[in-house]
Amino acid sequence: MNFTRWSARFPGTQRRAAARDDHSSVPAARAESVRPKATVAPPDGASEPSGRGPSPEAPSAGELLGRLPAPVALLHGPEHRITYVNAAYTAAFGPRPCGEPAAEAMPELAELSLLPLMDQVLRSGTPRTVKSRKVLAGNSYTVTCTPVATGDPDAPDGEAGEAGVLVYATDVTDHAEAAERLRASERRLRETAVTLQRSLLPQDLEQPDDLRIAATYQPGGTDAAVGGDWYDVITLGAGRTALVIGDVMGRGVRAAAVMGQLRTAVRAYARLDLPPHEVLQLLDGLAAEIDASQIATCAYAVHDPNEGHLVYASAGHLPILVCDEDGTVHQAQDPTGPPLGTGGWIHTSGTIPLPPGSTAVLYTDGLVERRSEDIDEGVAALGRALSGAKGSPQVVCDRLIRSLGVTAEHDDDVAVLVVQHPARTGASAELFHNASLDLLGGIEAAPRARAFATGVLSSWRFPMELCDLGVLATSELVANSLQHGTPPMRLGMRRTDRRLIIEVTDGDDHLPRRRRADPADEAGRGISIVATIASSWGSRRTPGGGKAVWCEFELPG
Repeated sequence: MNFTRWSARFPGTQRRAAARDDHSSVPAARAESVRPKATVAPPDGASEPSGRGPSPEAPSAGELLGRLPAPVALLHGPEHRITYVNAAYTAAFGPRPCGEPAAEAMPELAELSLLPLMDQVLRSGTPRTVKSRKVLAGNSYTVTCTPVATGDPDAPDGEAGEAGVLVYATDVTDHAEAAERLRASERRLRETAVTLQRSLLPQDLEQPDDLRIAATYQPGGTDAAVGGDWYDVITLGAGRTALVIGDVMGRGVRAAAVMGQLRTAVRAYARLDLPPHEVLQLLDGLAAEIDASQIATCAYAVHDPNEGHLVYASAGHLPILVCDEDGTVHQAQDPTGPPLGTGGWIHTSGTIPLPPGSTAVLYTDGLVERRSEDIDEGVAALGRALSGAKGSPQVVCDRLIRSLGVTAEHDDDVAVLVVQHPARTGASAELFHNASLDLLGGIEAAPRARAFATGVLSSWRFPMELCDLGVLATSELVANSLQHGTPPMRLGMRRTDRRLIIEVTDGDDHLPRRRRADPADEAGRGISIVATIASSWGSRRTPGGGKAVWCEFELPG
């Protein structure tokens, strides 16, 4: 905005004119033209420059600013002394005395952080705008500061007056409140999704006897909607443990809800104690029924303490990494099938070594995927970080996240599951024992099994009551296998620091079930007896054919 005439004298302007009559009336100044930089005419009593007469139809600059519905203030000099405020400014902030420095008389400018900005405008001669700033009274304003010059444009060089700033404020309170309501709504939606996501994840991870496990879930930054990452640890019985990591593509409550359904289904399928590839096969069909538009990936692995590896299957998920005790990192290779819900694919299982002293990491793509690099580079970086990460599983989790540069503002969800197979020595190792016996069949198999169990349990120094229960359970499981199973048959016994596990395997793949025997029945009570005296029991098919029937006893204390 530019001024060439002003109807009243502004403080700080200097009166300069060739002739003046002290008793003459003051001619009205008129806005004359628009120029790159505003100037203000000489004060009262100054004559109009020759050749320029006021236009009776044109309103004065003061009248123009006074008609504006938006607050306007004119300030001049390095101290930003008040030259003029219009009626809208007075209505918004109250009257302001002319000639006073803005820092003292206009606290609203300090609340809007405009004083440093006006200094910049004076120095640079360039307009500046700040958007949606709030004053203490609660209103929000968008303010434009424009450089102007107060004085006579026709005065000699160096006498045109001091530079000033025109402050033009627009009340945007309604817009700011609407934007804040929108942000609050988005925050509530995000909090709902995060709460749903966290509630669907395990609240307390199951801790198997033979493994140490920790997990971390970190939602994306505040600008990113929560996703569908999940993890789980499922104890399968007989010391075996299932490890799950998955990721539902997409964002928001819908992705979290689909994730919850898949996680529940995985737990249900895991109770069937199926091989990993069969679990994913069932999950694949369910994912298509839940929502064909939602693509999900999943890796499912099973650890058996009697074997030195993980058996796993993957549906489009990133490879499991295992770090040996010496720092060597191995990456799970194929088989890897397509994501869940695509159908038409037969999944298969693979194995990766997990010896004592090693650490396995299952993770989602948020940990390793970056827009600026190939995902394989991120997996390689994770392997390097895992090679140097030592300590407890939770410590390893935290170090991996820090090493991969994941912060609170990360643009994707991250789920990490760290599994350690500790190498036990000394007193800790004395709490873990294994014993086994091949059963050759015949009428002598059951007595040999009972004698073997009695000797093993006694050597493990169990209480007499537990020894008796263990021998009884062994007798019933072996008798059941002799009657309904086929060779080869084997009795296995295992103790940990928390439980006694008894397991009998044979070559028949028909799983036993618990049933109620009639009073006249001579058989059919073996599994019922085992289920009654043991803490838990179960059965599963073994790779290559056959089955395993097991039971567990929790140790006292």
